[in-house]
Amino acid sequence: MADSPTLEALKQALRRLPGVGPKSAQRIAYYLLERDREGARLLAQALSLAVERISHCRTCNNFSESDICEICAAPRRDRSLLCVVESPSDLSSIEQAGAYNGVYYVLMGRLSPLDGIGPEELGIPRLEARLDEGEIKEVILATNLTVEGEATAQYLTDVVRARGIRATRIAYGVPVGGELEYIDRSTLARALAGRRDA
Repeated sequence: MADSPTLEALKQALRRLPGVGPKSAQRIAYYLLERDREGARLLAQALSLAVERISHCRTCNNFSESDICEICAAPRRDRSLLCVVESPSDLSSIEQAGAYNGVYYVLMGRLSPLDGIGPEELGIPRLEARLDEGEIKEVILATNLTVEGEATAQYLTDVVRARGIRATRIAYGVPVGGELEYIDRSTLARALAGRRDA
């Protein structure tokens, strides 16, 4: 027996979420309808409100309910330091660490020519215009350590250095509290190559 068109539409909508396949979508839909209809209503309202109110900060491209986000508007931020990240979740992780007080630029992705994602799709021309303003002295490239993230960092390094601005890359290697015997080869090799004076 096939599900109703409305239930099928709900399952298809849930499949748009990352990591949610057909079985998970079905499980979520059935759970919300069987056990938590109030939760389903709250979820629907929150999603609707978020889609209506949240856009992008015109300075850093992060999600924001206002034209300029709280980070960009904060007067005590070091505006000579710009950290470039792939996503709002990366920005959030850096903020939670509490070790950075500069400003950001959020790419909302990474270069991936096979997927049709080039410099224009990442808003790199906007980033270049920001660099051309002359306030930024160092750009910290905090893209992920994936093939696409590394390619994005290399592309941005060229963009930044062409303007005479210092380009740095976040350090990577053995995590704090990590035991060497459990570290993968690639991470260990990068840690050894990126060693510094003690």
